[in-house]
Amino acid sequence: MDSKTFHILLVDDRPENILSLEEALANENRVCYRAYSGNEALKMVLRHPEIGLILLDVQMPGIDGFEVARILKSNPKTREISIIFVTAINKEQHYVIQGFKEGAVDYLQKPLDIDVLLAKVNVFEQLYFYQSSLKNAVARTRVVNAQLEKFIYTVAHDIKSPLSGMIALLSVLRDDKEIQANRRNTQYIAHLDRAAAHLSQMISGILAYSRQSLEEQAEERVDVTALVHELWTVLFPPGHLTLQLEGSLPVLYTKKLKLMQVFQNLLGNAIKYMDKPQGVVRVGCHEKEHFYEFYVADNGQGMDEAAQEEMLGLFKKGNATTNGEESTGVGLNILKVLVEEQGGTVRIQSKNGEGATVFFEWRKVPELPA
Repeated sequence: MDSKTFHILLVDDRPENILSLEEALANENRVCYRAYSGNEALKMVLRHPEIGLILLDVQMPGIDGFEVARILKSNPKTREISIIFVTAINKEQHYVIQGFKEGAVDYLQKPLDIDVLLAKVNVFEQLYFYQSSLKNAVARTRVVNAQLEKFIYTVAHDIKSPLSGMIALLSVLRDDKEIQANRRNTQYIAHLDRAAAHLSQMISGILAYSRQSLEEQAEERVDVTALVHELWTVLFPPGHLTLQLEGSLPVLYTKKLKLMQVFQNLLGNAIKYMDKPQGVVRVGCHEKEHFYEFYVADNGQGMDEAAQEEMLGLFKKGNATTNGEESTGVGLNILKVLVEEQGGTVRIQSKNGEGATVFFEWRKVPELPA
C-alpha cells in the first residue's frame, strides 16, 4: 500500500450520489471505494483496513448510517476511522447530537457544497497522514527501546561475571597478612571493596531495569547529594581533582537508575576531559516550576560550538580527547534520551580551554502518600 495514498469509502444507497462524490474528490493520490448499503459498507471496511475516511449517508434502507457508525466505533480495528455524515436531514440539534454520539467527526449537508466538501476532506486527509507518521514513529521507538534494553541486559550480565571474580580476589587480598601490615594498602583495599560493592549493586539494578517495561519501573526517594558523592567515589578521580557541591541538592522522588546514569556520564566526562593540574568539578541545581535544572561544570579543556553540537548528535563523536581513550559519543546520547523522555532538555556552555558546563532538566515527580 502506498503510504501517500488516501483511501476513502463512499456510502450511499443512490449510485448517482456516489458518482458525484467521486468526481468531486478525484485526485491521483486518492482511492475511492463504493458501498450502496450499510451491510456492504461494513464488509468493505473489513476488507480494506487502509480506509482512512468514510463519507456516510445517514438515511439508507436496512442499516442506517447511525447504526453503521455505532458498529464501526465498537470494533477496535475500525474505531479510529474518521466518519463524516452526509445527510439531507435538517441539521436539528437532536440529529447532530445523535451523530456525534455514534462517532461522527463532522457533517455535510445535502445538497453538497463542493468547496466545503473538498476543504473538509483535505483536513482529514492531512490529519490521517500526520497520525500515520506518529504511529510509525512510536513503533520505531518501541523497537529501538527493546533493542537497547536487550543490549543493556547483555552488557550488564557479561560485566557481572568478571566483577564477581574481582570481588573474590579483593576478599583474598583483604585477608592477606602482608597487605594488612601496610595501612595504606589496607585503605586501598577498603576503597576498592566499596567501589566493587557499588558497581555490583548498580549492575544488579541495570539487570532489573532491563527486565521491566517503562511502566513497571518504580520511583523512589533519591538523595541527590548522596548519589553524587557515591558516584564520585567509585569513578576513582585522580588526586588533583576536587568535587564541589554548590548550594543544596534536592531529595527527589524519581527513577534512581536513570538519574544515576546521567550523573555518572557527566562526572565521568568531567574527569576524562580534565587537562588542568588542579581540576575542579562543580555540581549544582536551579529549581524551576516543573523541573530541577542540574549542572555539572569543570575547568577542563572545553570545546568549541561545533563540537558542542556534535556532542549532542545521535551517536556522533566529539572532537575532545580523553587522555588516549576513544570517545564513542554513546554516553551523551543516552543522557539526552533519558532527559528528553520526560520532557526535559540538555544544553552545553563551553569555550576552548575554559572548561564546560552541561545543564539538564529533571522532572519533579510528587511523592505518593505512604
